[in-house]
Amino acid sequence: MTSLTRFTVKKMILTKQYRCVHSASCQCTKGHLSEDVIFLVFQHLNWNPNLIATLSCACKWFDDIAKRVLWKEFCRTRAPKMMLDLQSSGSHSADGNWRALGKLLIFCSGCTQGGLFDNVEVPGHFVNKTRFSKTLGKSFLMPQCLNDVLYVSEPCEHIDQGEAGDLGFFRGIFKSFASSNVKKMIVNRGAQLHPTEICPYCKAKLWSMLQANMIPQTAKCRLGSNKDYIEYYVCLNGHLLGVCTLLPLSDSEDVSENE
Repeated sequence: MTSLTRFTVKKMILTKQYRCVHSASCQCTKGHLSEDVIFLVFQHLNWNPNLIATLSCACKWFDDIAKRVLWKEFCRTRAPKMMLDLQSSGSHSADGNWRALGKLLIFCSGCTQGGLFDNVEVPGHFVNKTRFSKTLGKSFLMPQCLNDVLYVSEPCEHIDQGEAGDLGFFRGIFKSFASSNVKKMIVNRGAQLHPTEICPYCKAKLWSMLQANMIPQTAKCRLGSNKDYIEYYVCLNGHLLGVCTLLPLSDSEDVSENE
């Protein structure tokens, strides 16, 4: 990063600490960099998510730009083919907004004790890279819902979690969830929304797919779930988050990995 760019970003973040009211006469907008300049700066920074999040905290005007433009470009850069598919139905924004989708791409939510997944407690954390697969997503769909499109990540492994064993946390997103067969089936089965927990990505209410009896055997087989334990939730915006137990590594696998 050049010294000029560092100065511009620092100035952009620090000079405005007011609460913007989004009006034409708002004093907060006086002296702001234009949206075009902000776009070019963050393009040069390769849509750095840490800096986008920092900018969002400056004021509502910056937060609005981040949600409308910067997180969208971050998602398009991080997963271009997936984003192209998610928008191919004609939608100009992702379900639950671009910021939520950006967080889903880079954040493993983990779980809190007494939360969604019984007494398992694993802190959430950012991940460097995650592969999302539409093929993997197919294994999470009931036979009646195979026309839906679901992208699911490979499990984020958390080894040796006490009595819970080796756990894998996964996350995903449905394309056009509002009109999906999965949502229609959830509603028809009378599934109840979780009374207290919300989606860690968009803060929407969650349905338990276990309660709705909508976890197919193919999902357990595809993830290699130990003892067939797998559980996941889907929020009102179509974000998916879940956990499964993983098969323990054999001694031979340990040796080959070390080698």
